[in-house]
Amino acid sequence: MLHKFTPRLRVKTIYEIPLDELWEKGIRGIITDLDNTLVGAKEPLATPELVVWLELVKQKGFKVVIVSNNAELRVRNFADPLKIPFIHRAKKPTNTAFIKALQWMELTAEQTVVIGDQMLTDVLGGNRMGLHTILVLPIAVLDEGFFTKINRRIEKVILAITRK
Repeated sequence: MLHKFTPRLRVKTIYEIPLDELWEKGIRGIITDLDNTLVGAKEPLATPELVVWLELVKQKGFKVVIVSNNAELRVRNFADPLKIPFIHRAKKPTNTAFIKALQWMELTAEQTVVIGDQMLTDVLGGNRMGLHTILVLPIAVLDEGFFTKINRRIEKVILAITRK
């Protein structure tokens, strides 16, 4: 059961993700979380560094969809300037948003990676769908909401058990 919470790869930030290796493995699509994955939860727009990284991702040929549990206004204001499709109020870890993102990209689960900062939403949801999962360290844990803080406590317990 705990294997569903285990990502295939752990990195500190998205900038450490080996894009060329993913491409060689047949990965063609990226489903990414927004808050504390791409930017801090209170950051309204992409940083210049993130804009450059997303351009690199697109130049390499990856399709990208943002899948967030956040409200539409938050996600739209972030995604629209970047011209990235998004799904808001995704209800991760349920399958619905992941299935929709795969359909939009016209890719299979085997061709797609999920990038996120939470084991209980991003990793669990991606693993349940057979997606390649990458866990990043959260960018700004001090700005997190109530439920995310609860998730972080549960994640600590899971990490302690899996380390044994």
